Amino acid sequence: MKISTKGRYGLTIMMELAARFGEGPTSLKSIAEKNQLSEHYLEQLVAPLRNAGLVKSIRGAYGGYILSREPASITAGDVIRVLEGPISPVDFTEEDDPAKRDLWLRIRNSIAEVLDSTTLDNLINYEEQSAVDSYMFYI
Repeated sequence: MKISTKGRYGLTIMMELAARFGEGPTSLKSIAEKNQLSEHYLEQLVAPLRNAGLVKSIRGAYGGYILSREPASITAGDVIRVLEGPISPVDFTEEDDPAKRDLWLRIRNSIAEVLDSTTLDNLINYEEQSAVDSYMFYI
């Protein structure tokens, strides 16, 4: 399974909103500028995220987007499924060889487990955690 720019940029939008959770709405323009992405493309991606209930839009001069719930309750799997569709490395049928079908199911389930156990909160706090866990060596 290859995640397209839709999934990657959609996750970027969600991580930016998660990092600013509770601070009010964030404009797509600011997200686009910070990450050097097309604002027009981000507008196309945020619509399905809004329709899925993951984000809310706020109108007005100081409007933008906010997460619809806390970053710890939205997973990478939620975002990827909205933008990419079902998680499956290959299409298979019941007529496929049982051994191959089992392999594809195990791969799909492993990918889903990682995506579904990784929250936006995990992603935005990753850098902080890796800095705490790393060691500095001096010679």
